[in-house]
Amino acid sequence: MIARVTVVLSVVALASAGVLSLGHEYAGDGYGQEAVAYAPVEHSYGGHEEQHVDYHAHPKYDYSYSVSDPHTGDHKTQHEIRDGDVVKGEYSLLQPDGSFRKVTYTADDHNGFNAVVHNTAPVHHEYH
Repeated sequence: MIARVTVVLSVVALASAGVLSLGHEYAGDGYGQEAVAYAPVEHSYGGHEEQHVDYHAHPKYDYSYSVSDPHTGDHKTQHEIRDGDVVKGEYSLLQPDGSFRKVTYTADDHNGFNAVVHNTAPVHHEYH
């Protein structure tokens, strides 16, 4: 009995080390180049079978926000739209020195990221 267990464990050890092939085909001369075909993974939970599906959703969104806080002087806006790999947006803010910055940008897989920055001069209030 011990001899049978030893033989079985030896075969398993040799197969797991790649020395012994148990029905696997190799796609090359060396070890570790085993050709593997992957099938969809199926799970069974309570009688229901599920098939693994790799989803690649088309990214699409449109959002905007703004902040206008006279107490802190924080004034800014942002708007962005994405449809697939194309992103277009704009943001603006009132800078601490009173100047206004507006940035318009686009990004896509052909042109990369491009931004155009517009700055206005600071607004100075004269008090009499």
